[in-house]
Formats: sequence, structure tokens, C-alpha cells
Amino acid sequence: MVSTILGRKIGMTQVWDEDDNVVPVTVIQAGPCVVSQVKTKATDGYDAVQIGFGSVSAKHVNKPMAGHFSRAGVEPMRYLREVRVENGEEHNCGDVVTVADFADVKSVDVTGTSKGKGFQGTIKRWNFSRGPMTHGSRNQRKPGSIGQCAYPARVRKGLHMAGHMGNERVTVKNLKLIQVDAEQNLMLIKGAVPGGKNGIVSIRMA
Repeated sequence: MVSTILGRKIGMTQVWDEDDNVVPVTVIQAGPCVVSQVKTKATDGYDAVQIGFGSVSAKHVNKPMAGHFSRAGVEPMRYLREVRVENGEEHNCGDVVTVADFADVKSVDVTGTSKGKGFQGTIKRWNFSRGPMTHGSRNQRKPGSIGQCAYPARVRKGLHMAGHMGNERVTVKNLKLIQVDAEQNLMLIKGAVPGGKNGIVSIRMA
């Protein structure tokens, strides 16, 4: 069984649970995802499957990818991801992964690309505290000292400084799966998931 499905983030809303409590949820249109390639230890050295999500016109697919889909006997797909599995020989090209496979799952891990924030300073990017605003202080939002003098006489790697924020791969673990709608291919996950609306996310059984 493939434990991962691809989906598109629709947005956020709220539902009510059995105790009449409001639960904020993210709505994701997940699948159906088609297996377009199977890798095994005998052929590739490890077990994995490649799943595809989202239809795309054949005229928008280049020749190498068109041959890849034709060899697998599946329709062209816009997004492809490789997923590790325990035994690749149990899977075949053309197998379909749907939200119905997640009907009994309680929690999931969601991976997506976070929203890009551009170039940001240390206060917004790393939650630094500002300096005093009065008594002649000129250090309101400056980062302060970034290195040492005699030793090591350089700026250490990984130091928190101003720079590009967001637009990176983020995984949020153990999110509660509230509801699965197999008819409309929808998943309702408690809380927020990485990325903006229409972003592509990967949902894995926790």
C-alpha cells in the first residue's frame, strides 16, 4: 500500500465535532494519484513508486516525459513525486491511490512549500528583540554583534541574520485527519498546512 498521496490546498474553513466544538480545518483536494513507475531493489537498489497528480494536455509534455508515460501505460500528469515503499514488487504501473485509502487514518504528515516572504530582517525572520527606542539609542532593529574578535575572528556558519525568508520545503507532523470525502476527493485536516491556496502538498500517513 502506498502511504502517500498528493493534493492541492483549497483553503481553510471550520467544522463542528461531535461535542459541538469548532475545529479549524484545511481543505485539500487529494488524488486520485496514479502510479507511473515502480522501482525495486533488483532494478534500482531500493523500493519506491512514482505517483502522479493533476492532468495535463499531451501537447504540453516534452518527448522524454511522453515516452515515460507511454511506457507506463498511463495518461500524462502534471506533478510527479517518488515515494518509498516496503516492497516495490507488490505495486504495478496504473495503480490508483485515492483518499479512500486514508479513511481509517487518524493523523498525517503534510509536506509543502511555505509562503515566500522575501528579504526580511532578524526581528521578523528569527524573532529577535528590538533595542531601546529612547535615550539616544540607535539600535532599534539592528542585529547587533555577529562575531568574535581574536577567536575565531570570523562569522560562524549558520548564524541567524537577515536574509531570504520562506519559500522552502516544510513538513508539519501529526496533524489530525478530521474527515475524508471519497466522492469529492477531499481531506479535512485540523490546523494549518504549509503553503498558500492552490499549493501542491504531499500527505503521508503518520
